[in-house]
Amino acid sequence: MDQQHAENTKRIAKNTLMLYVRMLFSMLVSLYTSRVVLQALGVEDYGIYNVVGGVVGMLGFLNASMSGATSRFLTFELGRCDVVRLKETFSSALVIHMCIALVVFVVAETFGIWFLSNKLVIPDDRMFAAHIVYQLSIFSTMLGITQVPYNASIIAHEDMNVYAYVEILNVCLRLLIVYLLQIGNYDELILYAILVFGVSVLIRCIYRWYCIRNYEESRFRFIWKWGILKSMLNFSGWDLYGNVSVIFRQQGVNILMNMFIGPVVNAASAIATSVGGVIMSFVGNVITAFRPQIIKSYSVQNYQEMFRLMNFAVKISIVLFLMLAIPLVYEMDFVLSVWLGIVPEYAADFCRILIITYCFTTVTSILNIGIHATGKVFLISLISGTLILLAVPVIYVLLRNGFHPDYAYICNGAVSAVVVVVNTYILKYIVPEFSIKSFCLDGCLKSIVIGGMVLFSVHFCIKSMESGWIRLICVTSVSVIESVVLAFLFLLDRKGKNVVLRKLHIPYSFK
Repeated sequence: MDQQHAENTKRIAKNTLMLYVRMLFSMLVSLYTSRVVLQALGVEDYGIYNVVGGVVGMLGFLNASMSGATSRFLTFELGRCDVVRLKETFSSALVIHMCIALVVFVVAETFGIWFLSNKLVIPDDRMFAAHIVYQLSIFSTMLGITQVPYNASIIAHEDMNVYAYVEILNVCLRLLIVYLLQIGNYDELILYAILVFGVSVLIRCIYRWYCIRNYEESRFRFIWKWGILKSMLNFSGWDLYGNVSVIFRQQGVNILMNMFIGPVVNAASAIATSVGGVIMSFVGNVITAFRPQIIKSYSVQNYQEMFRLMNFAVKISIVLFLMLAIPLVYEMDFVLSVWLGIVPEYAADFCRILIITYCFTTVTSILNIGIHATGKVFLISLISGTLILLAVPVIYVLLRNGFHPDYAYICNGAVSAVVVVVNTYILKYIVPEFSIKSFCLDGCLKSIVIGGMVLFSVHFCIKSMESGWIRLICVTSVSVIESVVLAFLFLLDRKGKNVVLRKLHIPYSFK
């Protein structure tokens, strides 16, 4: 058992490291390109690009549901070492995703066109550009839908290094987009949409080529295995409602803000999403690295290892999240002014509230892995999905009655907190061996206490210094160093501490 723990931990650590290499490249370029793109497009066009793309995003609820099913079933079969079943599962999944892409195309070109032309608040002189963006978003979404089984295969095989290598190319191409956007003598919004679409096509083709070359199951064969299709569709069918709720809330709130306030607030929302995405990418890398091992542990009924991995994932994820979230919440105004130059109205407040919300989302994501591993997603979809969906009419009422846009984000945060509690009890109901006490005390509480200690230190620095680069560097350094030290002392067990010390060539060991 100890050897299995060591192997799993080593594999997770390696994959997390590769995902962080990928993320750091992406983050550094995103911080630069977001500023340049905002300045090149202007606040209005930047808001139009995001809200128009969001309309197509709302049509991706079928794909979101099947994506979870594909990832779960491929990882499950790989954990059982059933090669024949694995090949049949991949081909069946690709057939389903092709059908979903066709459905999305039909709906997008009918209802979506009507909604874009009649409901969104877009200036008349920018409507043509908005339609170009919309059409490119449709084709990009369709390609992304059929890409899902390939990405799921990479994650199931835990070959995270490929993401790091391809991301280097992606980063270079995104920098090229920024350069062309600055020297191009054409409508900036249309040019940006075309270039982003071209890069997305190329990157997805590279991932497909890698999978076909390295994974035998990724070589598509038309297979109609009703048993596999039924299992996957049953899983995704129950999961569908929950995914519809999440996507409808995300894009629905964005559209409501556009209808009641205008494109400027969509620009602020896009900035908030970008900032939150940077922090969540730190956490997401850990979650992605843990996901295959958690599902594989369940597939062989090793519940002890499954719960150990979940607890460890929560501890590490929360600490990583708070390590960056705490200084950013305090220094958001300064960071945005330096990063963007032009800071859209509401952006700073949206960022702060969304960061707090994502803390709850982090815990929910890990609980969802455990629930999805069982294949029993009815309760999480029905109960949690309904709670998430109810946020939209509440936000509609608030905005219609003149409430500040901040309340839309606060409402989402409150719902996310409730969903954490609900999903914890759902996992306990599905898997009775799951210990809520262990998950809360060993998993969550220790990390939250560490976050509280870091918060106290950062608050002291903020009060004793004036805003500027020196304070930003100080509070970030304090947060990172204190988080790492406290995590080492209180989150790692004796063996974990000794492994770290050996790697650092420190001649000391914990007894």
